[in-house]
Amino acid sequence: MNGRIHHIDITVTSLEVSTEFYDFCLTEMGFRRIGDVEEGPLWAGEGLEVGLQSSTNGGRHNRYSPGLHHLAFWADSREAVDALYKKLVKRNVEILDAPALYEKYTAGYYALFFADPDGIKLEYVYTPEWPV
Repeated sequence: MNGRIHHIDITVTSLEVSTEFYDFCLTEMGFRRIGDVEEGPLWAGEGLEVGLQSSTNGGRHNRYSPGLHHLAFWADSREAVDALYKKLVKRNVEILDAPALYEKYTAGYYALFFADPDGIKLEYVYTPEWPV
């Protein structure tokens, strides 16, 4: 199938801190840890792999600079979005926007926005008509 992303590598300031963060978040979203390579850890989901690599210059991510604005992960249900939100709050993860409807995007668009340890904006979203 064309039009699919194979993998995404995220550059982080601390592999140790971010590995713990992403291992929790990604496994909660249905990814599984598939191992590590020289550059860093890898997780696989349905049709997508996510990896981490160490930053060479540090600094907090600015989503309004050229590059990645945010990364959205697909949720199976609104309940899954709510469940992850509760777990993130217990872990003191920076919540950017609590779960809510964003129907300006599409009917039933229900999402949670939060930040990784480097300030990269992440989204966990359920849309009843996805995938199209």
